[in-house]
Order: sequence, then structure tokens, then C-alpha cells
Amino acid sequence: MTAAQRTPRLGFLGVGWIGRNRLEAIAESGLAEIVGVSDPHSENASAASELAGCSTCSSLEELLEADLDGIVIATPSALHAEQSIAAFERGVAVFCQKPLGRTEHETRRVVAAARRANKLLGVDFSYRFVSGVGQMRDIVGSGELGTIYAADLVFHNAYGPDKPWFYDPALSGGGCVIDLGSHLVDLALWVLEGQEVVGVSSRLFARGERLNLPTNMVEDYATAQLDFSRGASVRLACSWNLSAGCDAVIEAAFYGTGGGVVLRNVAGSFYDFTVDRHRGTARENLSSPPDDWGGRAALDWVTRLAAGQGFESRAEQFTELAGAIDRVYGRGRSNDPIADGNIAQSPAAEFATSWSSP
Repeated sequence: MTAAQRTPRLGFLGVGWIGRNRLEAIAESGLAEIVGVSDPHSENASAASELAGCSTCSSLEELLEADLDGIVIATPSALHAEQSIAAFERGVAVFCQKPLGRTEHETRRVVAAARRANKLLGVDFSYRFVSGVGQMRDIVGSGELGTIYAADLVFHNAYGPDKPWFYDPALSGGGCVIDLGSHLVDLALWVLEGQEVVGVSSRLFARGERLNLPTNMVEDYATAQLDFSRGASVRLACSWNLSAGCDAVIEAAFYGTGGGVVLRNVAGSFYDFTVDRHRGTARENLSSPPDDWGGRAALDWVTRLAAGQGFESRAEQFTELAGAIDRVYGRGRSNDPIADGNIAQSPAAEFATSWSSP
């Protein structure tokens, strides 16, 4: 029996709240058989294994011994690349939390490993799957909005991460840009499909002080402008701990000569969104809450895995995205403290065995 003919057998590495949410979505769908979970925190592993009715494993290696078709990785950022590569080298498809790698160099290595193994690679850029966002992309791609010349994308989080590793750039790869801004860059690249980023300028801040780029500090506020190959000017802003007057401000707006399409969160929510089409002063609603979108990226990956899908060339976009993030951070300039080869390729052994799931 081929992989395309059987229900995919999945393992889960990291079952904190994000990993467990994706596990619940896949378990409820019935699209895959969950055969094992692993997390260094026994309470996380036990709760997840009970929910899925599967065994617990002590390590990635033990998971990979379980005849897996795919693995869902929801571990800290420093571990993503090496864990993904290890899975591909064992012939196992990967669905990973973002960022896939802390730098373009690291991301390129993962994509290359997926290509060599001819295995499906997915990254949890979940905002693509909010109801109405696919319509936004289709409307832009159809040319209905004329020439797209501007986009404004925002992600302000009134809270900061609660895990210490987020604040160590050698482990996280950066601050709010790689944590939140990566979703914005992904939406820009995905909606403006076929365009490349040809220019980047940025300003990063920590506790109100502007950082000199490149930097080995973690930023908590950033703005950037990305110039796209067909002339679109894309402005980004993201932050942790901003006094936004609500939990979050999330927006992705694309404007053309014939109108606009806009994603906005509702009343400061992290989960509720509207998508509207604009024509001058008129507004047409395309989508409104409720919308249970959180696990859809994982379900899309499982569906393609069950169909026998191997490596897809569109995975190259993950490298392009990582390259744009590197340019926001000024990486590649002289005296870059987190340049390719300087950022740790493998985290400290004690971190690998004691990490806290995101």
C-alpha cells in the first residue's frame, strides 16, 4: 500500500498550546492517524497523548522510529531547522511552526532537504486561511483592482512573549519582526504572487530606543518598507507591548487603481476578522466572524500529504520570505552579529532537552 493510499501516520513534536491546537484540529478532522507525541514537559505530553489516544515518545528520534508519514513541529525557533532536516533525512514530511529558520541561510537548508527527500513541506502561516483572505488574493490576482500600488500591513500585540528564549536573538532569530512581522511579509508575498521584493528599508526599536542595524538585540517595535518588482510599495509595522488600547491591532490592506481589499481584526481580537472590499467610500463585506480558522493551514497540509503530494516548488517562497526578513534586520552587512555562519546552527544541548513549547 502506498503513502497516497493510506491514512497518514503523524507525530507531534511540541504540544504546548499551538501544537495542541493543531493536534486537536487534525484529530477532529479524521484526516490522519496520530501515533505519537513528544514534549519535554510531561504534563503537555500526557494531555496530548490522552486527547489523541496515542503514545508518548521521549525524543524526536523515538518519534521518527514510529513509521511516520509526517511530523508536526511546534518547538522553539532555534530548533525548527535542525529538527525539520532530521525528519526529511528519515523520509518524513514536515509541517512546522514559523519561522522555518532563523535566517535565510537556515531556511534554505531546510527547503533543500525537503527537495532532496521529495517530501511535502508546510509552514503554519495561518492567516492565509482566515475566511475571506483567499478571496482577497483572488481579487488582487484577477486584476479587478487595477494596478496594485500600495499595501499597509500591521500587527501590534499588546503583550510580549512569555518564554525567555524569545528575547535571545541567537535562539529566536529576532524580536517582533520574525515573530509577528513574518506573518505580514508572508501575506504580502502570497497576495502579490509573482512579485519579488527588490528593496527593503527598516527601523527597529527596543524600549523606545532606535537600534543600529545590524543588531544583536531583540526589537519590540519595527517599521519597514518593502518595494516589490511591479512597483507596489508595502509598509509594515509590528510590535510587542505597544499601548494600543486593546489586545491587538491586525490589518492587511491592499490598494489598487480600481479599489482595495482589507483584512481587519474585530474589537482588538486575536481571532475575529472581517474582510472588506472597498470602492471609493463604499464598502462590501466579504467575510465576518465567527470563523474557526486556526487549524486550517495544518489541515491543508494533511490533505495534500494524504493525496501523496511530495515536494512542491512553492516551498521556495519560504526562502524568499526569510531573505526579506534578513534584509529588515540588516543582515549581510559588515559586523553583522547574526549573519550566516555566526548564528548558532545547533542550539545548546541543554536547551534542546528543556525547551518550553510555544
